[in-house]
Amino acid sequence: MIDIEHLRIDSTVVRSHIAPPSDSQLLNDGIRVLSRMLAKAKDETGIRFSFRDQRKKTKSLAFRIFNAGEDLKNHLYPELLHLADLVMTQVARALDKITSAEHWRANLIHYRDLLAKVIDQTRRVINGEKVPSSDKIVSVFESHTDIIVKGFRDIQYGHKINLSSDASGFFTHCSIEKGNTSDKALYIPVLHAHQNDYQCLPKRTIADGGYASQKNVTKGLALGVKAAAFQKRVGLTLSEMGLKKKTFKKLATFRAGIEGNISELKRRFGCSVAQWKGIKGFDAFVWSSILSYNLIRLVRLQRLTDKTR
Repeated sequence: MIDIEHLRIDSTVVRSHIAPPSDSQLLNDGIRVLSRMLAKAKDETGIRFSFRDQRKKTKSLAFRIFNAGEDLKNHLYPELLHLADLVMTQVARALDKITSAEHWRANLIHYRDLLAKVIDQTRRVINGEKVPSSDKIVSVFESHTDIIVKGFRDIQYGHKINLSSDASGFFTHCSIEKGNTSDKALYIPVLHAHQNDYQCLPKRTIADGGYASQKNVTKGLALGVKAAAFQKRVGLTLSEMGLKKKTFKKLATFRAGIEGNISELKRRFGCSVAQWKGIKGFDAFVWSSILSYNLIRLVRLQRLTDKTR
């Protein structure tokens, strides 16, 4: 029932299930998790470990920073960072004392390393430094989350997914990207995936202008695609893309359909925000949504086929 003679390609962002990030809240989360693990050290490892719990002070400071003006924030952040340093020192003592319980130690080290990154990025922000998006932590609990910038000041937190659909509306390909990958780099992998999965290439493809480049047109035609079209041509001529004007208009109308496919995937199948934890949970949630979408579409098309008989 899948027909990939004509293929449309587009990307979207699936958000992680996190609150909008702030350095004060990230510090609070890191301190809270590590302090809770130290408090339960005896139950988890059988070894008693005494420490000074900073959770109450940290929570109060984070709340005050959230509601403070810029001048007061600059005064309060050093105090919060001092508490974070105290917790890091306590964690180091715990790791020196508790040498068994490998699972507990691994979790403690994991969150210690995340808090260390949060401390570093907070200090750099306070000092007026710019922190690259690739170096930023936006969630202690969903640390895999990428910062995706789409358009002017449109910032989302999650992962970009690259999709293609056929004339019947089935999703024929999905890749969950790590990092803010340019759409230009996502066009050729779709063709390779269809060659591997379906043992054939689409006759014509149409994608958004973000995918457009002379390199993609040249590679696509070299692979065997007869026409590689892009909604916004970005300096490319129709003849370079292997198209006539009439065919290009038809493909442009066809391309609009994938926006409806993605909208339905997000609205009806919950794929706007991944609800499952961790990167494995994120990936599984996206793939489960796409599988459910395709199965429902298959049932619909089967019913239409039965009615026309």
